[in-house]
Amino acid sequence: MKQKFNHQDIELLEIKQVFNGFFTMNEYRFKHRLFNGGWSEEVKREVFERGNAVVVLPYDPKTDQVVLIEQVRIPTIHSQTTPWLLELVAGMIELGEASIAVAHRELLEESGLEALQMNFISSYFASPGGTSEKFDFFWAEVDATLAKGIHGLDEEHEDIQVHVVSRENAFSLVKEGIINNASTVIGLQWLELNYLSLS
Repeated sequence: MKQKFNHQDIELLEIKQVFNGFFTMNEYRFKHRLFNGGWSEEVKREVFERGNAVVVLPYDPKTDQVVLIEQVRIPTIHSQTTPWLLELVAGMIELGEASIAVAHRELLEESGLEALQMNFISSYFASPGGTSEKFDFFWAEVDATLAKGIHGLDEEHEDIQVHVVSRENAFSLVKEGIINNASTVIGLQWLELNYLSLS
C-alpha cells in the first residue's frame, strides 16, 4: 500500500517549548494537506518529547523461557491495583548512541544478563497522538538460568526484580490482562507468533 502524503504535505509554522523538566513539552503549530484536497486550518498540538528508546525481549530458546523485570511505575498508580508492572527490558537512547549498543547496556543493567545474540525486529511509536517517542525493538538470546536478583542503577532510583517464566506463562499473563503495558504486550505477542523459528 502506497501512502499519499509525506513531509512535504506539512507546513510547520512554529515549534515552541512550553515545559522543560524531567521531560520536555513542545507546542507545534502546523497545517497539513487534506485527503479531499486543499489544506487544513492551523492546528495546534502539545507534544510530549520523551526521546527514543529500546525495548529488549530476553528469551532463552533452549528452555523456552522469558526474562521479565518488575518495577514501580508511578503514572499507573490511579489506574490499577498495583503500580508495580511486569515488563521487558527498556531504556532511553541518548544523543549519538546506537540503539543496539543501548539494548546491550540496558539488558545488563536491568537483568544482569549479557546477550548471546541481539536481534533487531522493528521500530514502532508508543503513542503517536501525543508523544514523539519511538521504540527500537530487539529480541536477545539469553541464558535464562543465569537470570536472578535485583538490578538497576541507584543514581536513576531503579529497583528492578528479575523474574524467569515460561513463554506460555508469560503469554497467559498477557491474555489475563496482568501484563498490560504496550511494549511488553507487543513483544510477547511477537514471540508467540515467532518462537518456533528462534529455536
